[in-house]
Amino acid sequence: MSLYTVLGVSASASEAEIERAYRRLARRFHPGINPGDRVAEQMYEQIQEAYRVLGDAERRRDYDRGAAAPAVRVDAAVSFEGFDFSSPAEGALAATFSELFAGVFQHAAREATTPTTGSDIALAVTVPFEDAMRGTSTSVSVTRQDRCNACGGIGRVSRVASLCPGCGGEGVRRWARGHMVFTQPCEMCGGEGRAVSEPCRNCRSAGLVSKTEVIAVPIPAGIESGTRVAVPGRGHAGALGGPAGDLYVTIDVADHPYLRRDGRDLHVTVPVAVHEAALGGVIDVPALGGLHRVRIPAGSNSGQQVHVPGEGVGAAHAGMGSPDAGDLVVTLQIVLPARLDDRSKALLREFGRLNADDVRRDWLPPAEPAGAGGQRAE
Repeated sequence: MSLYTVLGVSASASEAEIERAYRRLARRFHPGINPGDRVAEQMYEQIQEAYRVLGDAERRRDYDRGAAAPAVRVDAAVSFEGFDFSSPAEGALAATFSELFAGVFQHAAREATTPTTGSDIALAVTVPFEDAMRGTSTSVSVTRQDRCNACGGIGRVSRVASLCPGCGGEGVRRWARGHMVFTQPCEMCGGEGRAVSEPCRNCRSAGLVSKTEVIAVPIPAGIESGTRVAVPGRGHAGALGGPAGDLYVTIDVADHPYLRRDGRDLHVTVPVAVHEAALGGVIDVPALGGLHRVRIPAGSNSGQQVHVPGEGVGAAHAGMGSPDAGDLVVTLQIVLPARLDDRSKALLREFGRLNADDVRRDWLPPAEPAGAGGQRAE
């Protein structure tokens, strides 16, 4: 290996440049600064030998003319953490300092071989009110990264063993940055020198392919808006054969035209006629799954509630009609006919005469006697 390469200078370097390079490297690799570091110790010895020759003008001239000079050898076991000084790095191989670190990070990325878990997928879906109360299953279309079937998710497929075209059978690859040469195991053959696999053409070595599929999502009975339902293993597939992430579906429960939910109870407001409220009877009211017959007590007032047990929202996964289900709460709202004919008006007047008691008698406060202070309203 070139002595100039050891010191990191060119063959045309001046004596001052050689002196500065030697002092910088000697301080860096001095055994006193790196106690017990065998790599630093060997590097320090090589630096000392290179400076012994290049720091002396006569020895340097002999060395440049090709005269015998002590060989400087890099022990094969010394890797200098990825650095290699086995060949010069000048001319077309030279690179900038920023390119040096770019290569290092690219090398680190290629060295990552641990399978990783795929990322999760999140989406939202609207479920009809009755389906959400009773429990059901809905289908969603998901586009996800799935494992490539051709290569099993590893990005490479088997081939007939041959000399690795990436490293020429050496098992390592070299590249230069400035005056330093880097080595790494060949990524094409894994350092074996023989190519036993090749990039998968189906996934272009990614190990993953885009796939759209329809996935069934279970909807538990009584689910509320904003609840997230998890479908394990239906997210994006993991890299290098790693496990897939999960699919998370946020449920939005649609409104019902008549029913509204309050905990496990279902509420509905039903208009009733005057005679139905006064005499009582049986009416059909909206409920889950259709109409439900409800008996109205005689003498019911507007705003009065009638509870139908077991017709509300069931406990989770139990469904409607379970022992833990809530009630169907029917609120009565007395409504007069939109139009009254003469006969109806006459009957109402007759009804008023027969029931002359003032319905507001118990609602207003007692009137004060005349002369007890204040004036009676005329």
